[in-house]
Amino acid sequence: MSQFSWQRIVIKVGSALIAPEGNGCSSRYLLSIAKFIIHCRMQGCQVVLVSSGSVAAGADAFDGSHQAGPALNKAMAAKGQMEMMAAWQRLFDFPIAQMLLTQGDLQDRSRYRSIKETAFELLTNNILPVVNENDAVTPDALKVGDNDNLSAMIASAINADALIICSDIDGLYDKNPRLHEDATKIQQVAAIDGSVLAMAGGPGSSVGTGGMRTKLEAAEKATAHGIRTFIVNGRSEQAMYALQQGQNPGTEFLPRAEPLQEGAHWLTHTARAQGEIVVTNGSESRLQEDGESLKHTDILDVVGDFSSGDTVLIRAKNGTKLAKATTQHSSCVLSLITRETSGDALLSLTVDKTPILSNQNIAILETS
Repeated sequence: MSQFSWQRIVIKVGSALIAPEGNGCSSRYLLSIAKFIIHCRMQGCQVVLVSSGSVAAGADAFDGSHQAGPALNKAMAAKGQMEMMAAWQRLFDFPIAQMLLTQGDLQDRSRYRSIKETAFELLTNNILPVVNENDAVTPDALKVGDNDNLSAMIASAINADALIICSDIDGLYDKNPRLHEDATKIQQVAAIDGSVLAMAGGPGSSVGTGGMRTKLEAAEKATAHGIRTFIVNGRSEQAMYALQQGQNPGTEFLPRAEPLQEGAHWLTHTARAQGEIVVTNGSESRLQEDGESLKHTDILDVVGDFSSGDTVLIRAKNGTKLAKATTQHSSCVLSLITRETSGDALLSLTVDKTPILSNQNIAILETS
């Protein structure tokens, strides 16, 4: 790789490449991707593969005459996961390993660390980790929802140098190229702002769950951690060869010059808020200077049901999102404080002895 000197990468492959007809696995588009992975490993670059496709790969084993539903999709995923792993293993002469994850795994700090430890142990032993969402058993509330965002979370967890999202389109365009002949591909994106997000269209495939919007969300997560990100056409053998040569065949998203630290990134882009603490509009400056200075008298409202140790969103009365943090008190306790009378002074004193937030577990959000 003449231009890109990567030590560790994550490559994401979607359902449209695994099972392009939505009816079982096909090696049609996987061969060139497998060659790229092999090339990277031969160059001493560690690779983690995030592979969608279990539902699409398992669809052909089920009677499609009855209406599809969550139970059928889970059954398809259970069947298709075996097919998908077998399809990848046939393309490699080295061992691969399966890692099935959920938002719940990523949400819990100790399980998140366990994911990192397992991935690094596999990589150290030259085993290719193949990551997918555990669609066979996971309820919607505990799902990441798409493997674009999952791949960015994994890339951040293992401190990857690059995230490569293989799609069925050449990259990001200023308008939908399937509808507009004059659409222009964006070669490089320095920062993902509102104008870039506006370029995202709807889902581009009938067998995948992620459209361009989720790919941009993934790029935003990854670049915030200092990870160079690409959206490339995984159907194109030339595109994969260009990456081998250190060239950009799609759209490149540049990493932030000052990446978020790991803890702040996990809170901002991986941990899902279980509730909200609404505070006075004047709390923003004190949060930025010292999160532990937030007092019970600053709380206007508590939204949702959460426990001590959960991630919460801190927002101002005017709706501005100020921070995400690990709360040191439950929603029940904080709700009681907001409704306290003079006879409840003991409860307030107890809370003041243990700050509502800890400076070790808070991420200030960027506001426009």
